[in-house]
Amino acid sequence: MSTAGENVVSPLIAARRIVVKVGSALLVHQDTGQLRHEWLTSLVADLLRLRARGQQVILVSSGAIALGRRELGLAAGVLRLDESQAAAAVGQIRLAHAYKELLGEHGVTVAQVLLTLEDSEQRQRYLNARATLESLLALGALPVINENDTVATAEIRYGDNDRLGARVAQMAGADCLVLLSDVEGLFTADPNRNPEARFIERVTAVTPDIEAAGGQDRRRRRLPHVHCGR
Repeated sequence: MSTAGENVVSPLIAARRIVVKVGSALLVHQDTGQLRHEWLTSLVADLLRLRARGQQVILVSSGAIALGRRELGLAAGVLRLDESQAAAAVGQIRLAHAYKELLGEHGVTVAQVLLTLEDSEQRQRYLNARATLESLLALGALPVINENDTVATAEIRYGDNDRLGARVAQMAGADCLVLLSDVEGLFTADPNRNPEARFIERVTAVTPDIEAAGGQDRRRRRLPHVHCGR
């Protein structure tokens, strides 16, 4: 006799269109400021497997500022807005080149798309961006998206690429949004500070208790954005 869950198909497998967001901590060595090529190669292999199943993939990638600050010799710590914009301008080239080289080896065309918050807030710009993504996917390209940090001011920034990934998923009508991070998932407290923090395996509704578990840091902002399926 089959169990109730045996016939349930994973949302990641069932999804027609997937947005994958990857964080800087996974892409860039914290100490050296260089790309983690081995990890990036494994990511590309995963993206290729999704495409081989006939799924459309959009990648939201952090890492430009982290790469650029090393090239410019900027000191560790919080950067001024103009320093972040300069670092992004340098790092975007290196990041795009890395994706182009790795995916190009497998015959995949990479397209770089830089967005600001206004591109998802102003209707005409939203429609233009959505049409561009639709055309790229229809032509078989893999869009690689990042925030356009070189022009975004503090007032019009997404703030982090988790939020950007959520907006892109909505814009593209994605069936699944996957956030890749150096944090294992949602915990009852920060696991780096509290050894008694418990992992929350599944969230079916954003309740007050879940919001409290998210706290006031990035984990709370991440809560409304994690989903697979409609």
